[in-house]
Amino acid sequence: MLSVQDNELLTDISQGTPMGDLVRRYWVPVMLSEELPEPDGDPMRVRLLCEDLVIFRDSSGRVGLLPERCPHRRASLYLGRNEQDGLRCIYHGWKFDVTGRCVDMPNEPPTSTFKEKIRTPGYPCTEAAGMIWTYMGPRAEPPPLPHFEWMDVPPEQRQMSSFLRECNWVQALEGDIDTTHSGFLHGMLERGADAVNTWRREHPPRLDVVSTRYGLMYGGRYGDIEAERSNADAPMTYWRVSNFLFPFYTFFPTRPTGLVPGHIWVPLDNHNTMVWALGWNPVRPLEQSGTWRGASGAMVGEFEPPTADGMGRWRPKAKWSNDYMQDRSLQRTVSFSGIATVPLQDQAVTETMGSITDRSHEHLGTSDGAIIRMRKHLLDAARALRDDDVEPPCVDTPEWYHIRSASGTMPADADWIEELGPWMDARTLEIPGVGLPSPA
Repeated sequence: MLSVQDNELLTDISQGTPMGDLVRRYWVPVMLSEELPEPDGDPMRVRLLCEDLVIFRDSSGRVGLLPERCPHRRASLYLGRNEQDGLRCIYHGWKFDVTGRCVDMPNEPPTSTFKEKIRTPGYPCTEAAGMIWTYMGPRAEPPPLPHFEWMDVPPEQRQMSSFLRECNWVQALEGDIDTTHSGFLHGMLERGADAVNTWRREHPPRLDVVSTRYGLMYGGRYGDIEAERSNADAPMTYWRVSNFLFPFYTFFPTRPTGLVPGHIWVPLDNHNTMVWALGWNPVRPLEQSGTWRGASGAMVGEFEPPTADGMGRWRPKAKWSNDYMQDRSLQRTVSFSGIATVPLQDQAVTETMGSITDRSHEHLGTSDGAIIRMRKHLLDAARALRDDDVEPPCVDTPEWYHIRSASGTMPADADWIEELGPWMDARTLEIPGVGLPSPA
């Protein structure tokens, strides 16, 4: 468990807080580039890191991200005119470029130099891998963009989508580094799948948590697999390996085809998170990698119609107020949860903890080792930045992100890091063998 004070330190990313300062040291995904398509198109409201912002693409195709309130009389720039390389407030015509500089002040005398003294914070934006990224930190010259393998592969080898989760970002993130829940929350009751889940319940995994320069990785060892079951001459073990990368990235175990799935947990504020579901295959196009997303995108079902507010995009219709459309009949006969998909199952358990769960009432076990370690790393990094001005991991070393998750079988006496290391460090395109089906 955490103290009330540490829980607040861990979860609060508003401006001026230790964790808020830490997250702002990194580039943050805002939206897909295709969501803001044409120059001089309609501005959009964005809620990000507890700030109300407006985003627009100017006449030259550059992306601007400004506070929503005009610095003159605080009218909404969302209502403004996007024209001639700037966003013009409809109240008095003040116009701002993508850097936040006031470039026109038509209600002042022509001889006035007042506009040269007015700026609104313009957060720098760039586009990479089909996404718009922004830097909201203190540096005049932003750090380099993160360097993930999925940013380098061809578009046909990666896919991503978004959905809103109505809870704190750390709370949402923790589910991805909790390997033991998958056999229960995501379990099926049909014959065959149930045999695997029963085997896993009777043989709880041994967890090995390893701190790394980018955050942590942990392996879950699922007991000895008999030689006749694994088609091997000696007992084998099955390992599932997940990663946490500063400040809000997670990768969970690789599919047998080599597809690497993961999430980006972007805090909109302390109570809402935009989840980026991503997957890439370093070997082959995704259509050859097997299904990993449903027709709805991120497999959360249908979305509510979008609205103009800063959190009006990608809101699932299945939510707390309708019990995530849980089917109790299916729960009795088909699935452990009765909730339709894996992402919705995760949505249900993390949102119903409350928007910010009170971790002082938790009772953590040995299976929670990765979660305990992740929290400590985040808290230690936030305190080090606050107290000693130590930059957090990966800010200036984007190549540290060149990592994959893993899963595979190996001899029972093998070292899982040695066996899977070349794949996890993205040094090889060889796909590790998998001896048991992945439940996730």
